[in-house]
Amino acid sequence: MTLTVGADQTSTLRARPGYEGANIRTWVGFKHFGYLVEAAVLQWFRDRGLGPGRLYHEFGLGLELTDCSMMLPAVLDVDDEVSAQVREVAPGRFSVRLTTTGTVCRAKATVALVREAPGGAPDEVAALVVDEVAGEGRRDLPLPPDSDPLKQLLDGEPGAFGWAWRAPYFYCHFSDRVAHSGYLRTLEETVDRFLADRGISVGTMLDQRGWIPVVSRSRIRMLADAHMEETVLTTFRVREVLGGVSYDARMDCHVARGDRLVHVATADILHGYAVSRGPQAGRLAELDAGVLAALTGRSAG
Repeated sequence: MTLTVGADQTSTLRARPGYEGANIRTWVGFKHFGYLVEAAVLQWFRDRGLGPGRLYHEFGLGLELTDCSMMLPAVLDVDDEVSAQVREVAPGRFSVRLTTTGTVCRAKATVALVREAPGGAPDEVAALVVDEVAGEGRRDLPLPPDSDPLKQLLDGEPGAFGWAWRAPYFYCHFSDRVAHSGYLRTLEETVDRFLADRGISVGTMLDQRGWIPVVSRSRIRMLADAHMEETVLTTFRVREVLGGVSYDARMDCHVARGDRLVHVATADILHGYAVSRGPQAGRLAELDAGVLAALTGRSAG
């Protein structure tokens, strides 16, 4: 990776997507767009002498992306070299543009510096310091005694899907907190689990129809701290089908603490399929009645 700093204090990072992301042919999945956005924002801080290592060890601050939205107008190949231009538009808020021969991602990211240990803060970033992650739109719920928390979150909705997972250390930052990238990985896995649960797994659609999953946009927001080895209760709902070719869905993550279900993260994703073979290759696939029924939990009739 190389970095260039512009006269207007923008930073340009050149990098390639991770090989891990080339899951279907050589196209890179949306998660690795998110990794590139995060890397670019981190480098912006590093270039100004405020890398996450220095912030943590000298000031007791944990640099954390708390909100990241992405628009993905084009595909990214595993061998593409990406130019990521980062610009701070307000304290702790960044605009990021990823380009190859053209724009492949437009993103907005918000950063907080979470107090991990006693200490001061550099003047230029003091306004970003918080005691804990806190986001707007948090919706905690009561948890009655002896109730099933996941069942309560699903609330009997036929189209809702849920699963529980233990927050592993490799999803966490600074020995404690589930990181934004952990929720990015969770969003990808939740969609995969949801589709498999509905009988339209990624592998099934590839094999039977030659349909390749595509993501047009996503946003993940951290609303509160989730801690290492807590059980994270994750729900997923399709909210709307758009134009018969894509579906807008929401993921929410809660943790049970005492008599409350604490809302720790939320995400939105616009998902669809591209046709990979035959005369329609390259076009968005039309979602037929059977697929729509699987996605929404409603009858195909």
